Amino acid sequence: MPIHCDVEHVNKRLKQNQALKDVSLHFEKGLLHGIIGPDGAGKTTLLRTLAGLLRPDQGGFQFFEEGRPLALADARLRMAYMPQQQSLYADLSIAEHLDFFRDLHRIPTEIYRERRASLLHMTRLDKFVDRPAGKLSGGMYKKLGLMCSLLQSPDILLLDEPTNGVDPISRREFWDMLYEFREKRILILIATAYMDEAERCDRVHVINEGRTLAAGEPRSLMVESGAASFQDYFLQKIGVSA
Repeated sequence: MPIHCDVEHVNKRLKQNQALKDVSLHFEKGLLHGIIGPDGAGKTTLLRTLAGLLRPDQGGFQFFEEGRPLALADARLRMAYMPQQQSLYADLSIAEHLDFFRDLHRIPTEIYRERRASLLHMTRLDKFVDRPAGKLSGGMYKKLGLMCSLLQSPDILLLDEPTNGVDPISRREFWDMLYEFREKRILILIATAYMDEAERCDRVHVINEGRTLAAGEPRSLMVESGAASFQDYFLQKIGVSA
């Protein structure tokens, strides 16, 4: 069943840096949410907190299923987190990675075969299953990371700048895949510093220096502010002339 999440007044300090400052957000179920901001905005800290890897210093968050609170331990069983820095094994092939994550998540053989075939076809990596991860292009490497995350068929997908450093064609293909997953009513949170990607999201949550600046449908936010692009809109929000 679709899951949504509420974040309320979360604060998080990392050493001397106040990474999150009174952040409150609502992630509606079944939508593709963009967490938009430059490097150092607090995007990674927010995703790691939602994944249960960090604990808020103040405030909190709650996942819900059909209006009922979902314990974080249960939510994590249905969650896939793709970190900014992938930890794949350079000497293992695509096929060996998929087999490894099958065993890790204890996926039954018949279900695994179906998901494996579907993901390989969707990512267009079916002709490269024997290629080691260390010899993949940047875009192919990111697709392999996404496949490993999706093998367990999650209801919550957290993506930390998955298209960073990826060529334009691979970026477009990556987003096409996200749209297909959205149709399955997965709650998708994607953190990105690319302002053009904000316009591809159903909802955006703009943060800078750990603070929430705005949230809403990207086109509506741009129209309300008279901005020609989302980058112009962001510069307006932080008080910088385009």
